[in-house]
Amino acid sequence: MIQSYKKNYKVEDHYDAIFIGSGLGSLTAAAILAKEGKKSLILERHYTAGGFTHIFKRRGYEWDVGIHYIGDVHREGTVLRKLFDYITDGELKWADMGEVYDRIVIGDKIYDFVKGVQNFKEKLIEYFPAEEEAINEYVDTVFKVSKASQTYYLEKAMPPMVSKVSGGMMRNGFLKYASRTTQEVLEEITQNQDLIKVLTGQYGDYGLPPRQSSFAMHASLVKHYFSGGNFPVGGSSQIVETIDPVVSQAGGTILISAEVDEILVDNGKAVGVKMADGKEFKADMVISGAGIMTTYKKLMPEAVFQKHKLEEQITKVNNSVAHLSLYIGLKGSPEELNLPKANYWVYPGDVSHDECVDRYVKDINEPFPVVYISFPSAKDPDWNNRYPGKSTIDIITLMPYEIFAKWEDTRWKNRGDDYEALKESFAQRLLDNLFKLEPHLKDKIEFYELSTPVTTKHFINYEKGEIYGLDHSPERFKHKFLRPHTPIKNFYLTGQDIVTAGIGGALFSGLLTVSAITKKNILKKVMTG
Repeated sequence: MIQSYKKNYKVEDHYDAIFIGSGLGSLTAAAILAKEGKKSLILERHYTAGGFTHIFKRRGYEWDVGIHYIGDVHREGTVLRKLFDYITDGELKWADMGEVYDRIVIGDKIYDFVKGVQNFKEKLIEYFPAEEEAINEYVDTVFKVSKASQTYYLEKAMPPMVSKVSGGMMRNGFLKYASRTTQEVLEEITQNQDLIKVLTGQYGDYGLPPRQSSFAMHASLVKHYFSGGNFPVGGSSQIVETIDPVVSQAGGTILISAEVDEILVDNGKAVGVKMADGKEFKADMVISGAGIMTTYKKLMPEAVFQKHKLEEQITKVNNSVAHLSLYIGLKGSPEELNLPKANYWVYPGDVSHDECVDRYVKDINEPFPVVYISFPSAKDPDWNNRYPGKSTIDIITLMPYEIFAKWEDTRWKNRGDDYEALKESFAQRLLDNLFKLEPHLKDKIEFYELSTPVTTKHFINYEKGEIYGLDHSPERFKHKFLRPHTPIKNFYLTGQDIVTAGIGGALFSGLLTVSAITKKNILKKVMTG
């Protein structure tokens, strides 16, 4: 049951688990715990549940904030599909995006990523006929990383003492790839920089260009979409709507507008949380899905933070990129406007991804290094039932937090004329990118709204308005502390920081966290249940 902390809510005196944040990691873990008979209280500071899976509405439109497409869920036997079915009792349905899921636009050239491994390879070979051997080797390498990742992530659920003995063997195969950059590995496969730029044309999904990102993150992302893209029928709000009843069946509840101020630790054990208004909730364990930076820097008592030297952990990792997101409402149905289901990834054609990022960071007036354009209303077969004669588009780009940092202490919707003027200038630049590809939409726009890094900070409570938690550099994957277990007894982590960014990473983090807590093979239950 979803209730508001600001209204007459009903909760129990004691819970088996308290979750900080209602992102997909927390929701997944709470639903799995519910299947184990455990009662959870999920506390969400935002006025809507779901973290980056939530929606918002304006002027008769709705937009999905963080769900743009998901791989590996339309085939019933995959781990992700089985896990989604497990935590929603099979109620969450998926729509296939079709043959083309991503269009990589580099300068005036367009490259289609098509579903099916063989189709993917054949299409790339059409574009780069001299690179057939390299393309085949690339796909083989992606699968090697995927296989090696299985034991790497399962090791995270092991008790720390067991991990000390056998953890190294489980991690090493994956770290062979994870500890190197995407560019390094790809340049061993091909020297064709145009091909490398195309192969890394989805880097915006994890936020770091090839010379900065871990190849393991790149490979995980690419493999995730080999079988195509999918979208939740009814929009991303259906994720929370279908998980909530499973949590509720065990007596759990989700409280929105419920801001946690501090984790309560007594004699080295987590025993509950204190809210911003001073109220306390108690539980046998506390699980944070709020991100490791927010959790340790803002919510952990100072004495505990110092005792366990948690600063040594958080100084070893960095925040991921911040972003701008333009939400557009259009007059006309997706069919009338001929909107594609495939996403556009738009890049300048003159230099590499890394060079594009470097010059943009130095001068924000330079071309955006990446522009992602999504057409969610075209992806959702239920859209026309809810919003007949209307359509939506999302456009996202990278944005250094520093550009908007001076407004971080102002109030949402009341940040001043200079802020609004800067937003409008960026909005127009993003619209220009859209109109170059879809010029017929120019006179169809009824409404648009731009969110900035300070918007993300306000709603998601990430320190620098980051979109992907921690950055996905090679260094990130070496750290053993990014796991469910913490030095504090009965206190655990979940969410994208302990796995990777993305829906799959957040979902799997919930499974890992419950596996660590219960010491059970939850994955086996999911796959056979």
